[in-house]
Amino acid sequence: MTRFRNATLPELAQVLDWAADEGWNPGLDDAGAFWGADPDGFFVAVDEKDTPIASISVVNHTTDFAFLGLYIVRSDFRGQGIGLRLWTHALKHAGDRTVGLDGVPEQQENYRTSGFQHVGATTRFLGQVRGHDHPSIRVAVSRDIPDLIRMEGTGSGVEKPAYLQNWLVGTATRTTLVFGDQGIVRGFCTLRACQTGRKVGPLVAEDANVARHLISQAAAMSNGPLILDVPETATDLTELCLRLGLEAGFKTARMYRGPFSTPRYKTFAVSSLELG
Repeated sequence: MTRFRNATLPELAQVLDWAADEGWNPGLDDAGAFWGADPDGFFVAVDEKDTPIASISVVNHTTDFAFLGLYIVRSDFRGQGIGLRLWTHALKHAGDRTVGLDGVPEQQENYRTSGFQHVGATTRFLGQVRGHDHPSIRVAVSRDIPDLIRMEGTGSGVEKPAYLQNWLVGTATRTTLVFGDQGIVRGFCTLRACQTGRKVGPLVAEDANVARHLISQAAAMSNGPLILDVPETATDLTELCLRLGLEAGFKTARMYRGPFSTPRYKTFAVSSLELG
């Protein structure tokens, strides 16, 4: 008999392995940072042996906003309604918060039936970039983090303090770079190692020139391709990615259930498609 319950941290790591099998290319060190955002926001369906067979996350970032992701049903259990029942169970965690998600195209109609409205698309850009060091770019330190959280909130439309407090701290696989000019932070990005290449996200910059230097610095620190998930409203960054020779890959649909004012940012890449 299928049951639904909260996931453990080791089970979240297992779910990220499922995400890798689906071709989503998660980071090598995502589980701990995801968990720190909301330990009660990860759910699994389990079989009679208490073995996870499906997953979903509904992470409460603030008292008003949550984000849904990691919606996966193991292939041998699909078509039985397990995913929908887990979806309904997990969404209760959000209460009356607005909920956002980045959905694959084939699921958009299902999300609409649950009250989600399409507000735009996010495109994944991937490729090699010529790297160079820039004298105004440095590695972030702890005193930077509150300002970086506020900058990301301006770009994404909502601050996510618990999530980014962990995300922006350097680890063996994740580094945050800050572009500072005369003591003023003009942009930053987080570079993290993934199953394939390295993802740059979030990226927040006051203009495309700052973003270009941050991306080039990230390339200088990387082996393999760079990957950015860019909302369609980030027109300056989209144009920059194309000028740099990055190829547009798959798109996801940004959808919301509940009120949300979509920000008009021109130079922004999302932190992750899983937690927003």
